[in-house]
Amino acid sequence: MAGGWARDGAVQDQIDASVEDAVLRARSRLPQGESRPDCAECGNTIPEARRHAVPGVRLCLACQQEEDREQAAFAGYNRRGSKDSQLR
Repeated sequence: MAGGWARDGAVQDQIDASVEDAVLRARSRLPQGESRPDCAECGNTIPEARRHAVPGVRLCLACQQEEDREQAAFAGYNRRGSKDSQLR
């Protein structure tokens, strides 16, 4: 049931689009190619076990955790743009 100018199913379409965007963003962040022997950020050696576990890895664990924290800051947004979300 839609209200106002929205058609039936519009809310579910927004939810589906948000999920699809999140999946595409996560896939784009996956490493690809050959793993680096040393970290691209700090230059420390990446352990062999990590290189085998994560194909295409380019960062050591500490640098990867920092990058993940920075990415998390930009992860959430409200596609609907409600008044409540605009006040925050």
